[in-house]
Amino acid sequence: MRTAWRQWGGIGVGVVGGILLSLAISGWANRDALPLRELRTFADVLDVVQRSYVEAPDSRKLITEAIRGMVASLDPHSAYLDAEEFQELQVGTQGEFGGLGIEVTMEDGFVKVVSPIEGTPAARAGLQAGDLIVKLDDTPVKGLSLREAVKRMRGKPGTTITLQVMRKGEDRPFTVTLTREVIKVRSVRSKRVEEGFLYLRITNFQENTLSMLAEELRRALREGEVKGVVLDLRNDPGGLLHAAIGVASAFLPPDALVVRTDGRIPDAKREYRARPEDYLRGAEERRDPLANWSRRWREVPMAVLINAGSASASEIVAGALQDHRRAKLFGERSFGKGSVQTIMPLSDGSALKLTTALYYTPSGRSIQAEGIEPDFAVSEREEGGRKRVREADLRGHLEVKGGTIRREEGGGGEEPVETEGGERKPIEFGSAEDRPFQAALYWLRHGALPLWAVPKEGEATNRPVGEGGR
Repeated sequence: MRTAWRQWGGIGVGVVGGILLSLAISGWANRDALPLRELRTFADVLDVVQRSYVEAPDSRKLITEAIRGMVASLDPHSAYLDAEEFQELQVGTQGEFGGLGIEVTMEDGFVKVVSPIEGTPAARAGLQAGDLIVKLDDTPVKGLSLREAVKRMRGKPGTTITLQVMRKGEDRPFTVTLTREVIKVRSVRSKRVEEGFLYLRITNFQENTLSMLAEELRRALREGEVKGVVLDLRNDPGGLLHAAIGVASAFLPPDALVVRTDGRIPDAKREYRARPEDYLRGAEERRDPLANWSRRWREVPMAVLINAGSASASEIVAGALQDHRRAKLFGERSFGKGSVQTIMPLSDGSALKLTTALYYTPSGRSIQAEGIEPDFAVSEREEGGRKRVREADLRGHLEVKGGTIRREEGGGGEEPVETEGGERKPIEFGSAEDRPFQAALYWLRHGALPLWAVPKEGEATNRPVGEGGR
């Protein structure tokens, strides 16, 4: 029976999305090349463990963990997903789930609130960024993985959960009982920052991202003239490939090349262009959000903001707009997640997430372990940029050297994290204190950087001010 496979890519903290796309591939295994001696060794080891371990092991669990280890040894983004994990991955790309409405990460063994989502149970209950969740109902968070904690917080709408929370400045923990609701994550937001200029932020790429983008841009034109757009892709860990192609298509000429993929198998060698058959691929909604699209969005001056948290699908969009000289990029070098993962459903409801290709910008640049360099490097803080882990720091990441792909054994941890010490208040994106945003806005108005953003003599810089058109 023919199986629908999907392409996936992306990084982030917690449960994140990646590049997901329907793809049919055949002939993936060369059974004649199986290493029979090593397979016999595996069978011998399994037999010895089953007979001799201090307590009777679960054979199914042993095999499952062996599969996990085998796939995880390939690179940081390949993985074996059991049926539950596969289902969670699919739910995460839809932008809708039953839960509390908080973005979370792990810190010192506790669940840390990154941000409550506006209008959700968590926001209405007063949870704040930086709160530490130490208990879920009667279960201590210590000892749980982030995935296990998120699984406990999600659930059927209408059911309740009690959180025990520690807050900086409070002497003792407090409890709050929340009722789960259907959480709809809005991945696109916009606002007019001053007369004629639009700030547009995309937090990740989901099934409905393109339709949300089209809705926001059509509304902006109804409200008045748009002289320039600042597209903010910072801390966007990625998402669905066809959503990224759709976002790029909103600003590029029809049929413009957006991204190429290249791998060992023929179906991994593809070109994706600014056309409906590519950006609607895999989407449940077949209506084209860009039908009768205004030419204004393909001509309006643009600036794009990126940082070390911009990865995968974000880098596809940024790279395409940069290569076509459609926009200037501001900020810092992106994460460098340039590999494509294919989701391969298995007969028992589980799946493999396997790296099958690398993607390349329209000009042929590989982003893998390199990232996208902005046209103008502008740090988020006056005292300098933050030290952030990127793809090249991950243990076992892939690199492209002289056209050859190789696996690098060195590197840091498995998750992208900030490594700088101390706690600092996060910058509010799109605000007066947001230096890359303010530099981009100034450039849209005047065609040059503000004096405070011009690199001093001797500092590293990127392309000169004024290169290319606005």
